[in-house]
Amino acid sequence: MVSRFTFILLLVAFLNALCFPLITLGLTHVSHMTFATLRAVLAGMVLGVVAIMLRRPIPTDFRSWIALALIGLGATTSAYFGMFHAAEFVSPGLATVIANSQPLIAAALAFAFLSERLRPAQYVGLAIGFLGIVAVTLPQLDIKQGFDGVIGPAFIVLAAAGLAVSNVLMKGVRNRIDPLVAMSAQLLLGAIPLAVMALALERPFQIHFSSDFGFSLIVLALPGTALAYWLWFWVLDRVPLSQANAFTLLTPVFALLLGIGFFGEQFAPSLAFGLVLTAIGLVIVERYGGS
Repeated sequence: MVSRFTFILLLVAFLNALCFPLITLGLTHVSHMTFATLRAVLAGMVLGVVAIMLRRPIPTDFRSWIALALIGLGATTSAYFGMFHAAEFVSPGLATVIANSQPLIAAALAFAFLSERLRPAQYVGLAIGFLGIVAVTLPQLDIKQGFDGVIGPAFIVLAAAGLAVSNVLMKGVRNRIDPLVAMSAQLLLGAIPLAVMALALERPFQIHFSSDFGFSLIVLALPGTALAYWLWFWVLDRVPLSQANAFTLLTPVFALLLGIGFFGEQFAPSLAFGLVLTAIGLVIVERYGGS
């Protein structure tokens, strides 16, 4: 049984690592917000169909739908806006490393807004993780280029912050809304602002249909989003959260390997050092996060 859960968690980490490379591939054929909208709608619809087939309960109260809409604004609207724009400026491996700071941001937000007490070791972990992100990001910033030199990392931080906020909000609804329904609903609700931006700022119907675009969209939306979400929540019912979260540290490792193999990224000493610091910080925060 342990080996089966290990395999699933490794698969989830790998699927998450595919996101930025697939976004980079797809953006050569479609505009940013159009691609983001298509990903969210396709993944949300698939998860919704699965939820209906499994007869998961659909919330009927207004409060729950307001919460799902707010989660969608963070996890889908804000996160996808940042991810899809960052892919234009930052290499896939580096983007995944910075985005992996999301659990650190979520821990700080939970302390600030949910009154979750942090242990002294967790403060140390947050500090170490933050230094790791600084070590990764600082060499990539080009202050001399002004706005153009910092926009890529800024987009990734926006995406990570959106995910962190949504994760904190999810803690407030997890006991009354089925996770599969919640993920489907937040994707579809979060896709609405993305679609509005695509219609207002882009030409969403001018898509260069090709095998590369079809591959990137389908793999990104289905295995990379819908399947990854489903497997993650399935395994969380059977494995302690701290144990499962430890496997998320492999996501940037997989992403860097993909970046080196397919995008010509260089594994610089500062990147390796920052990755190790971030991993240590996350391990400390998760290790001492239990009751």
